[in-house]
Amino acid sequence: MTYYTGFVLAVPAENKQSYADHATATWPLFKRLGALRMVECWGEDVPHGQNTDFYRATQATEDEVPMFSWIEWPDRQTADAAWAKMMEDPDMQGMGEMPFDGKRMFWGGFSPLVDES
Repeated sequence: MTYYTGFVLAVPAENKQSYADHATATWPLFKRLGALRMVECWGEDVPHGQNTDFYRATQATEDEVPMFSWIEWPDRQTADAAWAKMMEDPDMQGMGEMPFDGKRMFWGGFSPLVDES
């Protein structure tokens, strides 16, 4: 069954292209490890909530934009194996500095509950 790894983070607005370049550079590694699809979404219509929101969740500053992204895997086994291999992969080690504060990024793995087309 298809499995998704989802991410939420905040990226400095001035780093939009750097982030896109970084994400594009990681795709061959994810693909080689079995990913089917990678989607990176730049926040455009992200309201500030009364109790919680993307800004609070990521501790975004005024100059940062919320991001929502996901990687689609054929199944959880493939995703788990990929993440285990990734941190030791020389291609991952050579990615350089991330264009965002990774300490404020959060992620998780998800199985589809409803999938309509």
